[in-house]
Amino acid sequence: MSEWTTDSNQALHLQFVRAVEDVTPDEGHLTDEFHPKFTYPIFGEEEKIYGYEDLVIKLYMASGSLRQYVSISQSARLTGTAIDDPENTLYQYLPDDRITDEASFKKQVEEDAINFKPMGEKIHSYVRKKGGRKGKDPRDRVIKRPQAEINEDDPDAITYEVYHVNWSTPGFLEFHRRMQIFILLYIEAGSYIQEDEEKWEFVTLFERRKRKDGTFVYHFIGYSSLYPFYFFPESTRLRLSQFVIAGPYQQQGHGAALYQAIHNFVIKSPRYAELTVEDPSEDFEDLRDKVDLRMLLAHKEFIREAYGTHDEQMATPLLGKQLGNATVKIVVEAEGKGSGKTKTKSSNVAMLGPPTKPKWAERWRKELKFAKRQYERLIEMLILRALDPADEAAQRAFRLQVKARIKAFNFETLMQLDQEEQYDKLEETFQSVKEGYERILGLMKP
Repeated sequence: MSEWTTDSNQALHLQFVRAVEDVTPDEGHLTDEFHPKFTYPIFGEEEKIYGYEDLVIKLYMASGSLRQYVSISQSARLTGTAIDDPENTLYQYLPDDRITDEASFKKQVEEDAINFKPMGEKIHSYVRKKGGRKGKDPRDRVIKRPQAEINEDDPDAITYEVYHVNWSTPGFLEFHRRMQIFILLYIEAGSYIQEDEEKWEFVTLFERRKRKDGTFVYHFIGYSSLYPFYFFPESTRLRLSQFVIAGPYQQQGHGAALYQAIHNFVIKSPRYAELTVEDPSEDFEDLRDKVDLRMLLAHKEFIREAYGTHDEQMATPLLGKQLGNATVKIVVEAEGKGSGKTKTKSSNVAMLGPPTKPKWAERWRKELKFAKRQYERLIEMLILRALDPADEAAQRAFRLQVKARIKAFNFETLMQLDQEEQYDKLEETFQSVKEGYERILGLMKP
C-alpha cells in the first residue's frame, strides 16, 4: 500500500512564471519550483495522497497577477472509488478564474507582465542591489545593519514596493482569491478569511523590475492581512493577523522589510493608536523582536533619553555605575525572600533604568504605537543589553522589573500556587525569559 501513497508536501510543486523577457538566468531561484510548508488544510492531517505512483501536482502562477494553472501527472494510478482525487480537492481552494490549458496560461503570463499593476496606495518602497541567496545571510541587511539603498536607476538595482488595500480597492477581491492559497501552504493553522467581513485591510509586497523599453513589470513577494479594532476612547488598534512571504523570497530580509513598513504606516497614520500581532509564531516573534529593537536603537532621541548618551550605537553600553545618579527602590518581597521591607540603595541609572521610569516609557510607547506587552519586552531587552554586570543593585532592579511583568501577565495561573511555588515559578520563568533575550540580542550583534 505504501508504494501508492504520496507525501502531499512533496507532490505539490509551486512555481512563479515570468514572461520570457523577464527571466534572468542568474536569479533562477526566483522562478524555480518550490514546495509548500504545509498541505494538511487541503489534503488532510496526514498529508498523504493515496492511489498514485510518482504523483506530481504543479501549481503554476503568473509572477505578478498570480493567475493560476494546474498540471497533474503520475506514472501509474489505481482504479476504483477508494483513491484520492487531488485535482478536484485542490480546485476547491482555488478561484474560478484559474486557467485550464497550458497554452492559454503562457499567453496570459505574457499579457499580465505588461498589464498587471499592484492595486491600492503605495505606502513604502526600498531599493536593493541585485544579488542571489548565497553567502552572508541577507537578513542582516535589514535586521542588523540595513543595506544602504542605491539609486533605482542603477542597472543592478531592484525596487520593492508595499501597497495598502482593502476589499473596496478595484480588482483586489479577485487578486486576493488567488493570493490567499499561501495562507494554507505556509501558516500553521491558517485559514481563509471571510470576504463578507468588510473591515479587513491588507498590505502587499511586490518586486518592481524595469524593462529595456522603460516599462515596469511587477512580481508578487508576500502580504499581510490586518484587522482594525475599536481602541478606547476614540481610536483604532490595528492587529496584524496573517503574514506570509512566498518561498523564493524567504530568508532575504523581505519579511523584516514588510513588517517595518506596516509599523511605519501605523505610526504615520492618525487613525491608529497601536499595532498588535495575533498569536505570532516563534519565527515571526524573532523577526518582530529584531526589527522593533533595530528601530528603537536607530531612534536617536529615544536612545539619548534611555541610556543617557548621544551614542545611539552604544559602543560600550552600561546601565548602572557609568550613567548618572539616581535612587533605586528595591522591594525584597517581589523576590519572594526576606521580610517584605523596602530597601533603598544608591545606584546610577538612566531613564531606561532599571527600574524604568514609567511615565517616560509610556510616552514613547504611545508615540511609537507599540502594543504594551511587546514594548515592555523590548524595554527589558534594551536594559539587559546595557546592564552593568558588576552593579548588583541594577541587576536586582532588572530582575524585579521583569518578574513584575511576568507576574501581572500570568496572575491567575500563579494565584493557583502557594507562595513558595510562586517564587520558584517566577524565578524559573525569569531565567527562561532572560535566556531568550540574550539569544535575540546575540542575533543583533554586527
